[in-house]
Amino acid sequence: MKKTVRYIRRELLPGLLGVCFGSLLLFPVFYGIMGAFKTPAEFNAYPPTVFPSSFGNLDNFRTVFIQVPMARYFLNSLITAVMTSTVRLTVAALAAYAFAFYSFRGEKVLFFLILGTMMLPADTLLITNYQTVSRLGLLDTYLGICIVAFVGASQMFMLRQHFMTAPTAVREAAQLDGCGDLRFVVSILLPMSLPVLLILFVQSFVVQWNAYLWPLLVTNSNSMRTVQVGVTMLTSIEGTNYETVLAGAVVAMLPAALLFAAMRRSLTRTMSQGAVIG
Repeated sequence: MKKTVRYIRRELLPGLLGVCFGSLLLFPVFYGIMGAFKTPAEFNAYPPTVFPSSFGNLDNFRTVFIQVPMARYFLNSLITAVMTSTVRLTVAALAAYAFAFYSFRGEKVLFFLILGTMMLPADTLLITNYQTVSRLGLLDTYLGICIVAFVGASQMFMLRQHFMTAPTAVREAAQLDGCGDLRFVVSILLPMSLPVLLILFVQSFVVQWNAYLWPLLVTNSNSMRTVQVGVTMLTSIEGTNYETVLAGAVVAMLPAALLFAAMRRSLTRTMSQGAVIG
């Protein structure tokens, strides 16, 4: 009897609470996906229904690509997300290597100053960043969209902590063989850190893909809009077709979800390989 009570308290009850909270968090996403397949009559029906009458109703998705150039927005978001993630991880890896393997005057002060930028809300820098990008003539360009996200303190911190766990004997052996710093980072350290790099790349890609306010500010033409801005352009002053907006949101969410699903096995495999190497 005591074992049963202990099992309920330690295993069953926390599991049930986790399922309940998880269901509450996922229900809006689930309802939005269901709403994307509804007709206007079904969406405005009372009492409201959760499931559409048919999942074969793709008119809302067709409207998304007809009403706005969503394919172009997809391309813009893909270019900016890949560019931002690649440059951010490159800068973070080089900075993390310096902080992990070198000692220099003011190292701790500089490190904590970089970490301090994580406490600054991004909105507080919007005006100064916009003025800088405007003066550089980068408005309505891919570089203007990406440049403010090229440096990430959180990525640098995570890589620095991971690099510090690397055996010092590996670096010493590489130096004895005439391996320079850059070659050591590219040929030895980064392959050993592949699991962390993959996780940080996916996280950075998803954040940049979902960016809305900054791309809205620095883009003026339809040819440079990103997918998140494109979803808001599905509304009009005459009224909002909510089922079309939900269809646009589902379309915008799909690439990030597919990326995570596609790389889930790769992440697990590389983590196992990293554990064996370490």
